[in-house]
Amino acid sequence: MSETPYDIVVIGGGPAGMMAAITAAEAGARVILLEKNAVLGKKLSITGGGRCNVTNNKPVVRDMLSQYKAEGKFLFSPFMQHGVVETMEWFAKRGVLFKEENEGRLFPQTESAQTITDTMVQEIQRTKVEVRRSAEVVAIVKEDKQFQIRLKKNEVVLAKKCIVAFGGSARPETGSSGEGFEWLKSLGHTVVENSFALVPLTTKDTWAKRLSGISIPKCKITIVADDKKHSVHNGKLLFTHVGVTGPTILNMSKTVGELLSYSSVRLQIDLFPGMDSQAMNTLFTELFTRNNNKKVRNALGELLPTAMVKELLLLAKIDAETQCNSITRVERIHLLELVKAVPLEINGLLGKDKAVVSAGGVKLEEVNFKTMESTIVPDLFLVGDVLNVNRPSGGYSLQLCWTTGYVAGTNAA
Repeated sequence: MSETPYDIVVIGGGPAGMMAAITAAEAGARVILLEKNAVLGKKLSITGGGRCNVTNNKPVVRDMLSQYKAEGKFLFSPFMQHGVVETMEWFAKRGVLFKEENEGRLFPQTESAQTITDTMVQEIQRTKVEVRRSAEVVAIVKEDKQFQIRLKKNEVVLAKKCIVAFGGSARPETGSSGEGFEWLKSLGHTVVENSFALVPLTTKDTWAKRLSGISIPKCKITIVADDKKHSVHNGKLLFTHVGVTGPTILNMSKTVGELLSYSSVRLQIDLFPGMDSQAMNTLFTELFTRNNNKKVRNALGELLPTAMVKELLLLAKIDAETQCNSITRVERIHLLELVKAVPLEINGLLGKDKAVVSAGGVKLEEVNFKTMESTIVPDLFLVGDVLNVNRPSGGYSLQLCWTTGYVAGTNAA
């Protein structure tokens, strides 16, 4: 047991935990950071496909908070203290510059998540945060106005204040296994059951699995539940060996999961969202006329990936070797109807091992968002994925970590 209590103990060396520790140490607090893994920032290093989608370029707080739906009303105070602008400035002061991509996503110019992890670790060292790696917490106990953080091998760390940043249950191989929620329940907190918010979808269609690796940069995706149109989404789609993924699919996945609990679900993929049926008919007519003596698969290859053309012709029951001048009007109409609504039967969602973030966590009414302090347990602060905040793909999850970590670190110190 440590004889002199630390000012602050931070549990979890992910983005929220590191930001909280750095901020508190900069304010003069004696801080110890406990990390379950042998390295800090394990999940951070794999985010954004290893490129790290640090935040989203929405500098106006209200615009940013609209992306968090109902939970956004809780986040106004922390985002006013440290929002997107402050995050970009924080990293810029440390030599990290950003590039903007689709829908406002901001990545480091190095295109490497390791840049962000290295920056955070350097700041941990500069501010003299004491780090204990491979430190597996088994319980949080509060006695005599101080916290006892109990580790495996009967070790105990004492601290006056505690910042909990152990993450949710997504990507358990990175250490986010979710057992920490049991500690919070034992302290009196209400924990909303985790549902895995951003996950790929699995499909019943074998043809779709044969397209693994093929991406459609712009398409319109309609969710159909029990043959009734539910909602329409626009964006990118990527085929995988088990189904489909991509930012748009990930953001739909929670909705699809809820619908699957009581209905059958299919997606209708519009491969040409900017064209109506009449424009498509003109396009196909001109395409087949121009390629009069060519095979239909070669002509369609001007518009779509070769592998996609092959599967579409199979679905349309059109011989790929047919010459364009032999395609009937009925076949042409059938083909254009198909590319405007390619059907994909959804089997289910991939499990939490493939989740990008997990929804669920501590009930938001039990947190003072001006400080990130628990309203149940004084001097306990809750940040990042510990909170029951649903957030879409696109930098919103990491921004929640930077924001809440900074506010908790500032106020705990």
